[in-house]
Amino acid sequence: MQEKGNISIHTENIFPIIKKFLYSDNEIFLRELVSNAVDAVQKIKRLGSLGQFNGEVGQPLVQVAVDKDAKTITISDNGLGMTAEEIKKYINQVAFSGASEFVEKFKDAKDANEIIGKFGLGFYSAFMVADLVEIQTLSYQDGAEPARWVCDGSTEFEITEGTKTTRGTDIILHVNKDSEEFLEESKLQEILDKYAKFLPVPIKFGTKTESVEDGVDEEGKAKYNDVEVDNIINTTNPIWTKAPADLSDEDYLNFYRELYPFSEEPLFWIHLNVDYPFNLTGVLYFPKLKNDFEMQRNKIKLYSRQVFITDEVKDIVPEFLMLLHGVIDSPDIPLNVSRSFLQADSNVKKINNYITKKVADKLGELFAKDRKAYEDKWKDIGLFVKYGMISEEKFYDKAKDFALVGNTKNELFTLPEYKEKVTALQTDKNGTVVYLYTNDAAKQDAFIQSANKKDYDVLVLDSPIDNHFINQLEQKLEKTSIKRVDSSVADKLIEKDEQNEHVLTEDQVKEVTAIFEKAITKPGMHVEIVALHPEELPVTITMDEFMRRMKDMAAMGGGMGFYGQMPDNYKVAINGNHKLVSKILKTEGEEQRNLAKQAVDLALLAQGMLTGAELTAFVSRSVELI
Repeated sequence: MQEKGNISIHTENIFPIIKKFLYSDNEIFLRELVSNAVDAVQKIKRLGSLGQFNGEVGQPLVQVAVDKDAKTITISDNGLGMTAEEIKKYINQVAFSGASEFVEKFKDAKDANEIIGKFGLGFYSAFMVADLVEIQTLSYQDGAEPARWVCDGSTEFEITEGTKTTRGTDIILHVNKDSEEFLEESKLQEILDKYAKFLPVPIKFGTKTESVEDGVDEEGKAKYNDVEVDNIINTTNPIWTKAPADLSDEDYLNFYRELYPFSEEPLFWIHLNVDYPFNLTGVLYFPKLKNDFEMQRNKIKLYSRQVFITDEVKDIVPEFLMLLHGVIDSPDIPLNVSRSFLQADSNVKKINNYITKKVADKLGELFAKDRKAYEDKWKDIGLFVKYGMISEEKFYDKAKDFALVGNTKNELFTLPEYKEKVTALQTDKNGTVVYLYTNDAAKQDAFIQSANKKDYDVLVLDSPIDNHFINQLEQKLEKTSIKRVDSSVADKLIEKDEQNEHVLTEDQVKEVTAIFEKAITKPGMHVEIVALHPEELPVTITMDEFMRRMKDMAAMGGGMGFYGQMPDNYKVAINGNHKLVSKILKTEGEEQRNLAKQAVDLALLAQGMLTGAELTAFVSRSVELI
């Protein structure tokens, strides 16, 4: 048997195109060749189980070997094998049946996954790293003869009699000069760990030394011997392929430790398992998020039939679920197409909706089953739930029943519970319920205390996304307004019909206004005289709730850039009923200026706005006043 020929394609530039477009992702060659080998092994097992192969199936195995001297990488399997005719069919013809279309369609491709596998090009990814590829194979069929195929990356091939004596296929890559990094065992181990860690057939890569117990010594202590064992790099039955009923909590935790060896233990997990209208399995874990959720992304690993594909799952998993960790495995996700196709694919949308529903159901179940345990976890999952409510309408509809808000007294409420709690006292003259909140309880303590004196409740909303969460709640909750506790003086936060009166005459109001306008050196400060309880602070500095919130969102990149450019504007509320104001009116000259300046600086200090030379001058003045 000897044959030379040309691969039946209409263009001769297919190999340069493969190399050019896939160069940045050339490690994919190992994923493709090992996956093909696994398929061949699984097929012989299937034929054996169906009675269509009566020989000895044997222990399924795929081996990867490297020979640095010969500069070869060999991928071997004990699967189906091929006859010379099958080589011609599957390697020369089928693999290139769509070559012309491929060249035309994908000449502008940016992503290797748009190309690999799409036109049966998986095998030919070998040419990204090899300048000569050899196949040695022996088919399972009775009377089959071994065959050898060789190709140097042009469209010419040669088929001759092979030397293989056992069923299966060896793919031998003669590595080119530019790809010699792949002759390093550590590099191959890294790629196998990444792509083949959970393949369903054992993958052997050389051997490793293990210590095994070998009797006891004279003192009765265990003795150990070093032995060479096969280095099997994969777990063939990962937990997502098993039924949840067969798994313990420790199984789930051990798998998490395997995936994320340096992470804290997860809070809980969801086992995904659906076979209609699409196939999907997986396990998603809820990590402890705290307030640094940006650091958590790209922790979900996407597999197809246990082959790792990517941890860029943005178009498959809803945006807010990117905060989760774990594994999703689905043969129904079109992995080898463009991102725009992914976004439009109906299966992807169904998967997206299914995962959202499963997550919401799990959280609802935890809340209903053990509210105390759920509340204990809230500080870790609250950010995630809020993010989901902001970004996914369907999730909001379910989450509104188990989302919690907490106040400065460390009490937690569902949204309906909280509305019921504050409606009686915190409804303004227009019938709007006003929620008060702090984003920094320590810094805003004086404002919180003023609100508490009026029996107002104050929520703590201090996560990175609470500005967006507050905006959404205002849109969703009927006749509800949400104000930061330092956005105005306590009496003005919730406008009531009754109005307090201050003791100042009209002339005194003008005089006090002029005194404080002279005492203020910062721009954007507007003085107003207000009627507060005599025990409230003499001067309070606030920023309007709407303006401050827009500025905060602009600072976070929330699309409010216009507000971010606007100068800061503050209200300086002078309590006309405070005895300090009366004292200022009775003094003159330097003493009057110093008292007014001191009162203003105290208000600035309370808001963290007194710095630099002004702070130094304030401290000096305070010492003199003492």
